[in-house]
Amino acid sequence: MDGMFRRTKKNEKDRSGQADPRTVTLIGKPGCHLCDDARAVVQQVCAETGALWEEKDIEQDEQLYRAYWEQIPVVLVDGEQHTFWKVDPDRLRRELVS
Repeated sequence: MDGMFRRTKKNEKDRSGQADPRTVTLIGKPGCHLCDDARAVVQQVCAETGALWEEKDIEQDEQLYRAYWEQIPVVLVDGEQHTFWKVDPDRLRRELVS
């Protein structure tokens, strides 16, 4: 995998003994109806699990464009590709709580 994404161990503990929150990254573009659907799922599941989430515009990042253009929307969990095109909320939820 490209070194631009931070890799972490699942539920890595910080110095206080608390697990770091998982981070979900949604890669998409404006005007993409599949991206809109994916965003709704990511927002809901992250709200339920306490995971952080961010969104990146594939049209604003050449590396993301080259890597994922034909797959958008793409969902990464802690920098690793989780899924593309359609986000299954149950599968994402299981990944975030594991």
